[in-house]
Amino acid sequence: MMAQSRNWRLAWRKSKYLWILFLPCLLYYLIFKYAPMFGLVITFQNYNLFKGISASEWVGFKYYRMFFENPDFFQLMRNTFLLGLYKLVFGFPAPIILALLLNELKNAVFKRFVQTVSYLPHFISNVVVASMVIMFLSPTSGLVNKIIQSLGFDPINFMMEPGMFRTIYVLSEIWQHIGWETIIYLAALTAVDPMLYEAASIDGAGRWRKLWNVTLPGIAPTIVILLIMNVGKVLEIGFEKVFLMQNAAIYETADIISTYVYRVGLEQGNFSYGAAIDLFMGIISLIFIIGANAISRRISETSLW
Repeated sequence: MMAQSRNWRLAWRKSKYLWILFLPCLLYYLIFKYAPMFGLVITFQNYNLFKGISASEWVGFKYYRMFFENPDFFQLMRNTFLLGLYKLVFGFPAPIILALLLNELKNAVFKRFVQTVSYLPHFISNVVVASMVIMFLSPTSGLVNKIIQSLGFDPINFMMEPGMFRTIYVLSEIWQHIGWETIIYLAALTAVDPMLYEAASIDGAGRWRKLWNVTLPGIAPTIVILLIMNVGKVLEIGFEKVFLMQNAAIYETADIISTYVYRVGLEQGNFSYGAAIDLFMGIISLIFIIGANAISRRISETSLW
């Protein structure tokens, strides 16, 4: 016991400044992530804001049954899952492709310019991005419809077409985040041993062979880890942008669980019901990430744990 205490003291002396730098991050998660977990008990209560958690009536799984029996349950699940799936299928490979293309550029100035331009949209707020999308796709003054009209076609009211919402949302997500997510893969590419490329050149490998046999295997662990994490986020579609882009005409495809929780939990004041839905979605996301990690561990040597 004393030896263990001595080891802790030595570790603190050697890394105390790193621990101090880590402290704000630790406090953030303790205060805003772990401490609020106590509030999950309201999912089993008929929570009353004035009575508080201790005096509110216990109702068991009432709100979970209410959600499962909701006529809109399958539509909400379907919309949320499809939006997350499309984002994963089309959005996840995009930064990998951009990183590989940037890695092939020889002109350092042009490479830095492309990197800067591509990751700047990440810092634009979702409110501004949603406003830009609505403006560009406006049937009267939007740039896209002006191009369509110049080609001799009638304007399209994109934001009133339920079938187009998912495509518009996924494309806006790719544009907004592709550059920022590329940074991770570019960092992984710097760790690939240059001698492997030299050996491949000696063996007569061209650019495509080097890409397939050296570059991709070199960043494969990074790709797998990020893929597992993204699989766990399939149902965690950002509320803000969907809420700002949706309207009553496209609820058929644009109404997802997070916007539904906002309506029933905050607008209608049914906090227990909204919290129960969120907890249910969190459990589903946990199952997804555990399943993806188990599959990855079985078919490869890379996993989160």
